[in-house]
Amino acid sequence: MAGGVKKPVNIFKLKELGEPKNVFNWRLWFAVVSFGLLGAARGVDEGLISGAFNSKDFQKTIDYASYSKVEQTNIKANVSAMVQIGSVGGALFAFVICDRIGRIWATRQLCLLWILGIAIFMGNGGSLGAVYAGRFIAGLGVGQTPVVGPIAEIAPASVRGLCTCVFTGFVYVGIVLAYFTNYGAQVNLGDTAHVRWLAPTSLHIIFAGLIFILTFLQYESPRFLVKQGKYQKATETMAHIRHLPVDDAYVVSEIKAIRVSHEEELEATMGASWYGVLKEMFLIPSNLYRLYLSAMVQFLSQWSGAGSITLYAPDLFRILGITGQNESLLVTAVFGIVKFVAAVICALFLVDVIGRKRALLLGITLQAISMIYVAGFLTAVPELGVDDDYVLPKAEAGASRGAVAMIYISGCGWALGWNSMQYLLTAELFPLRIRALSTSIVMTLHFANQYGNSRAVPNMLLPASQGGISPLGTFWFFAAVTILGGVWVWFFVPETGGRSLESMNRLFELPWHKIGLHGNEDADRRDEAFNEKEAETAQFEHVDVVDEKRAVGDTRV
Repeated sequence: MAGGVKKPVNIFKLKELGEPKNVFNWRLWFAVVSFGLLGAARGVDEGLISGAFNSKDFQKTIDYASYSKVEQTNIKANVSAMVQIGSVGGALFAFVICDRIGRIWATRQLCLLWILGIAIFMGNGGSLGAVYAGRFIAGLGVGQTPVVGPIAEIAPASVRGLCTCVFTGFVYVGIVLAYFTNYGAQVNLGDTAHVRWLAPTSLHIIFAGLIFILTFLQYESPRFLVKQGKYQKATETMAHIRHLPVDDAYVVSEIKAIRVSHEEELEATMGASWYGVLKEMFLIPSNLYRLYLSAMVQFLSQWSGAGSITLYAPDLFRILGITGQNESLLVTAVFGIVKFVAAVICALFLVDVIGRKRALLLGITLQAISMIYVAGFLTAVPELGVDDDYVLPKAEAGASRGAVAMIYISGCGWALGWNSMQYLLTAELFPLRIRALSTSIVMTLHFANQYGNSRAVPNMLLPASQGGISPLGTFWFFAAVTILGGVWVWFFVPETGGRSLESMNRLFELPWHKIGLHGNEDADRRDEAFNEKEAETAQFEHVDVVDEKRAVGDTRV
């Protein structure tokens, strides 16, 4: 139930969880998919922009050839990363929007911003300023997507990992569609007309429009409604999502747990002032540790390099020996499929089965092995990516294909580990009262680090003579950060799988340096004590939503 805890489970045996059979119904999955589509915002952009920018027509449109090589590198980095810098503002803006107008209207306004920005980008008229402005405005919308979607708030604890990974899965759906759309446009539309890059870019508008329409078929988050004091509406909404009567014990228990948790937070922080929220975030040790965990996850995941590999995949595959624009785009498209399949495997077989921490460590291990191989290959052939006239010898072709395969494996590791957890942990760690602000701050750090990495990588890949650290130095850097991230996860990240949002506090009662290794054992003991207390006092408790309705003269059930 809502106040207790359930350990990681096999999602193919949902009937064995002891939940009411109606809980896992089409309304829940429809809501999860509707809000999960928000993940496509980031995926479409990451998959599209490099291929669109490399289009000869786009480069001709912005007079790209008139700039020096270093200037070209900076322009490409700025265009690619402008969505990320806009997303920093969007993630901060999302906190105010979510707390004021709720998740549904917040989703609608981000879709409108997203469409407006892409429209400006597509109609740039050869102006580099319009290109920057359009992508920045689109970023203001895209940056809100990890914050506003209430997936974690409506999902039962036992399948919250799976439901949250739907968001991640749609990131890869967006990437795959973008990669193949770029490849199809290059092969079938040629590279001399605007439609070569306009047609793929229209994917943004398609997804934004679809999400906007779907919001009219969804309901507001029950937890937001509780926070607004609309308890009856929250109960009705939860009952609708769970496909149960409003007076069902399961629904009543969930709403009760949310109300009690929220009231305790209000009492602990002296009301609903901004000062109270900030005080709770930074002065309560358990919340500060959660903020530290989420911030480090964003920092280590983004600088492990996998995000920039997705963004600049066609260029990186050329560095590793793949020749030809069409061939590079095709290899990139297959890379997208590999990452998507890995994300599906993670959602179905790992996150709620073996737990968050084990899945994360497995993904980091695969990613580290891959980065070390690629870095070693580039160390053995340092001319790649540095000397434009260098031709890879046939003797090195096998090692080159191995490096390409390792990029694929790194994509699997990224999908299984960091990319899923950077959203999932952020979504489920924080108490209701500070959740919106905390998530906004963490997602701001997410996009700030993503911007820094995507902006820096083109310059990092330059030879040392032009101010870079060369491809081999770049991949050794990625390998070092990935290994550091694995060590940090082992010592500092607790297992959160199967735990309700309201019971998450029990993981963080120990001193900060013990939580990662011993937090779960301590939380299990506290769970047992909590459950015993609940059983002893259950007969004296009579918190029933139906009584509230009768108190105001409404006798309907």
